[in-house]
Amino acid sequence: MHTLHVELGERSYPVYIGRDLFSGQSLLARHIRGNQVAIVSNDTVAPLYVERVREALGERQLLTEIVLPDGEQYKTLASLEHILDRLLQDNHSRNTTLVAVGGGVVGDIAGFAAACYQRGVDFVQVPTTLLAQVDSSVGGKTAVNHPLGKNMIGAFHQPRAVLIDTVTLHTLPRRELAAGLAEVIKYGLICDPGFYQWLQEAMPRLLARDEAALAEAIERSCSLKAGVVAADEREGGLRAILNLGHTFGHAIETAQGYGNWLHGEAVAVGMLLALRLSVQRGWLDPAETVRLERLLHAAGLPLDVPAGMGPALFLELMARDKKVVDGRLRLVLLRAIGEACVVDDVTPAELEDLLAAAQLRRDSAPGEDRPDS
Repeated sequence: MHTLHVELGERSYPVYIGRDLFSGQSLLARHIRGNQVAIVSNDTVAPLYVERVREALGERQLLTEIVLPDGEQYKTLASLEHILDRLLQDNHSRNTTLVAVGGGVVGDIAGFAAACYQRGVDFVQVPTTLLAQVDSSVGGKTAVNHPLGKNMIGAFHQPRAVLIDTVTLHTLPRRELAAGLAEVIKYGLICDPGFYQWLQEAMPRLLARDEAALAEAIERSCSLKAGVVAADEREGGLRAILNLGHTFGHAIETAQGYGNWLHGEAVAVGMLLALRLSVQRGWLDPAETVRLERLLHAAGLPLDVPAGMGPALFLELMARDKKVVDGRLRLVLLRAIGEACVVDDVTPAELEDLLAAAQLRRDSAPGEDRPDS
């Protein structure tokens, strides 16, 4: 087992990475301060792992299981209200702890519920997808979606601990694994060229679910994110680089209907658009977009914008992005591989040229919207 630490003063917490982390009670139980627990999961993950989590928690005065429907389309205020209803019905106090067992949707909703319930209670992240393990479980961003925009309603609320059991990746569908790899690739692009090169070489092992390769990818990704979060917890500056490809990606997710494109699939296309814009500005060699295309293709990720999604729709949805400040859209671009920057001077004409070219590329090679399940 490897242990990382997110250094945030009194809100600091450990991130454990290993296999069979629930074989005993001590690891999870030591991060539960009270005697009341609510396990939040979904109807896909709960049958696989909730019983093991219950055993790891040991005897509790009050233990509530809350099972949500599976899917991004259920990352809603209605699901949040369902969790809060159950907590109130079962008389959970301020000393309760929510344990999120599932992917990013479960972690985000459970974390937001923990931030809201009685003005804030503890929660622990037990991420079971690669995307959640390397991204959403670390950093304290919690939220639900709104029909007009992704993650527009939420709060910063740090977990007490994150337990990443690599065994859970063996039950992960291949499409979900690929979606998680998009976020892994992001870390190399924004701040670690050596890691990016390692991913070019290690991709076959990662897709084969080689445990040593997956553990290294998870540890390096979490370590990079922990460093960024420690330096800028609430995204006032540096942390914004973690959004490479996300403004484009969130527009895709919103336009296509939450869950039709997985988050990592949309981010993959968004990262390609960000690199092409960086090339447009003369910052990157065009060969770097080809290199990224090859890596994303090897991972099983899409390379083209969705059919029918042209510049006008992109611009409309991106204008509502939460990273817009005083009417100016902020985008993450690359001055070099491993050197990300946040800009707010991209003109509508630049974006229209970029997105029109992307639509033309898509229309010349139809049928590649997204990978099969």
